[in-house]
Amino acid sequence: MTAVLTAFVTRVDALNYRVGRFAMYLLYVLMAVLVWSSLTKTFANPSLWTLEMAQFVMVAYYVLGGPYAMQMGSHVRMDLFYAKKSPVEKAWWDAFTVLAVIIYLGVLLWGAVESGVYSLAYNERSPTAWRPYLWPIKLIMVAGFALMLLQALSALARDILLIKGVSLSTAADRAEQEGRVHA
Repeated sequence: MTAVLTAFVTRVDALNYRVGRFAMYLLYVLMAVLVWSSLTKTFANPSLWTLEMAQFVMVAYYVLGGPYAMQMGSHVRMDLFYAKKSPVEKAWWDAFTVLAVIIYLGVLLWGAVESGVYSLAYNERSPTAWRPYLWPIKLIMVAGFALMLLQALSALARDILLIKGVSLSTAADRAEQEGRVHA
């Protein structure tokens, strides 16, 4: 059981690390779209597609970067009582709270799948003047929520392993050791 959980955590962490590092570059795409929007509004006729494309890129950045942020421990945490607990006590508390996150992500994933299937079945388009198809961004949302759910399950597995006495280094620990994290 320990070997299976360790393999699961390792694979999910590796996948979400790569996807998260890719998602970071979407910020540059977003900046390029917004600069183009500003330039065309200032010097020419404004482009119809820029606002909606910026929204699509921001959604992709957010949902694909979320699992990476969870892996790095970048989400907000209330440390009022948590900081004083031992690692095993923290693991118990994290295991309990991540169950709520898993339920929430399951509902989000279910809704995203339903919406994506509808969008594909009916070739749903945006009601704006640009009228892009909506299924690409909806599929990105499905992928992002699925990856976030996998990362939450990985966090639960990591907590279970810690409770059993097996400690795995996190991606945040490895990044800090390699000097990639800047305060």
